Amino acid sequence: MKLIPDKPFTYGHEDGDFYIQQVRRTKPFGRTNHDHPTYEIYYLAAGERVHFLDRRTVRLTAGDLVLVNKHVVHNASDLGPPEHERIVVNFSDAFLGAGHPLHDPLLFAPFARQAAVLRLGAQERAFAEQLFAKMVAEAAHERPGREVYLRLLLAELLLLAARHPADEPKDVVAAQSPLQRKIAEVVAHVNASYETKLTLAGLAGRFFVSPYYLSRSFRAVTGFTLIEYVNLTRIREARRLLRETDFKIIAVAERTGFESAGHFDRVFKKLTGTTPHLYRKLNRL
Repeated sequence: MKLIPDKPFTYGHEDGDFYIQQVRRTKPFGRTNHDHPTYEIYYLAAGERVHFLDRRTVRLTAGDLVLVNKHVVHNASDLGPPEHERIVVNFSDAFLGAGHPLHDPLLFAPFARQAAVLRLGAQERAFAEQLFAKMVAEAAHERPGREVYLRLLLAELLLLAARHPADEPKDVVAAQSPLQRKIAEVVAHVNASYETKLTLAGLAGRFFVSPYYLSRSFRAVTGFTLIEYVNLTRIREARRLLRETDFKIIAVAERTGFESAGHFDRVFKKLTGTTPHLYRKLNRL
């Protein structure tokens, strides 16, 4: 079975109810500003990649299946030769989440780890590839029952992942070079201190490196610029505060490290596609 066609296939939108894309790439490619309100399933069919997942760096090889929860910051970059083949599926709660007739908490167990990496065996890999091929074939034709069948196939894939051993293979975690350890320290500091003033110069001084070295190295390891990652971390916490508290929007901006409400509003809209006020209105718990 030829899983990845010569031409890429895309159905839907990443932030929509259901999205699937399969593609083969031969040139360097990285994803940036990746943080969305949908669940993501990533399958690497061929090649090798490095992913920044939930504040850690992991190495993926062909046959690895990655499940990423909603609003988890993640990214992908090359590991050695850029050639790789992969399939990505995104879906919303509305498509198969709580309240849907096909929903079962077991199917969402892998997402409890925020970002789970599963190394599939030969039989699991063949079964997963059959499911992906059926999804693509179904998405490619508009016919009665298309969404029903896509939900059934997705449920089968999630069940496969939920039944997979919970322990992540040790060789998935990328070898920690001195550079990666240094950037991991910077990431940990940003996540612990996002409400404070964070600048490239200040962080470079704190970790005893030059601003140029930190800027270049941070992007090489994570796939994000330093300011992109700081803003993603701040906006992630801002969304939580908007959903779960009664803090005024100006207070949310202050608590997440933004120097002004205007700057907060601009960054929030850029990263989420909506304003803080509308986000709270639509997502209040």
